[in-house]
Amino acid sequence: MDKKSIINYFFFFLLFIQFGFSQNKKHIKVITFNIYHGETINENFDLKIIADVINNEKPDFVALQEVDYKTKRVNYIDLADKLAKRTNMFATFGKAMDYDNGAYGVAILSKNKVLDSRNISLAHGNNEPRTALEITSILSFGDTISFISTHFDHKQKDHYRILQATKINETFKTNKFPTILAGDLNDIPGSETIELLETYWTSTYKKENPKPTYPSSNPNKKIDYIMCFPKKKWKIINNKVIQNTIASDHNAYVATLKLIH
Repeated sequence: MDKKSIINYFFFFLLFIQFGFSQNKKHIKVITFNIYHGETINENFDLKIIADVINNEKPDFVALQEVDYKTKRVNYIDLADKLAKRTNMFATFGKAMDYDNGAYGVAILSKNKVLDSRNISLAHGNNEPRTALEITSILSFGDTISFISTHFDHKQKDHYRILQATKINETFKTNKFPTILAGDLNDIPGSETIELLETYWTSTYKKENPKPTYPSSNPNKKIDYIMCFPKKKWKIINNKVIQNTIASDHNAYVATLKLIH
């Protein structure tokens, strides 16, 4: 190979490396994880197990459900803050209700600083209060997105889940920034709740073979989801369920997305 060919080869190699790096930078990894207020299936309190699940994936965002904030049953600690310290992320808590001398709700862990947040109450009647916590954050490659963690009603009848999905659609369909919705939606693919959301949101699971997330010991149904909006702004790269039968009664669900310009 002559000198000119070597120079050309090296030039195109650098372009390839730069292009590939640029493309990978556009990838956003997301986890949704119902953490069962930090209690493991062995009925002991062990945040390290939960943090290990997160750290092994190195996500950009984590949506957490069943999160205690300074309640008596977790010895008055802030679960989201403790997990943020163990994962080197920023924590935001969204209260759904007062509970056990503290509060209970959802949370978000973010690799990048949070610019803004809001906590939206969802219809619940006499059932357990539910909420949708949204943050806005600037990604490492400069784009701004919104990220939502939510937890829908768990009762057998889907009345309140449908109302909650409707509120999600109404509230976030006018978002200024591309948005990711993640959480324990307590309903299965093909249900009225999920189909209502999917009129606006793109789901990340494979519809021909949705991988179950619950219960962690013997998963038989998918109730944990990651969705994105608007549809034209996102490409689904991959997704998986993290099999961990100890950390929680749910398995964490992970998706990698690409933001499209």
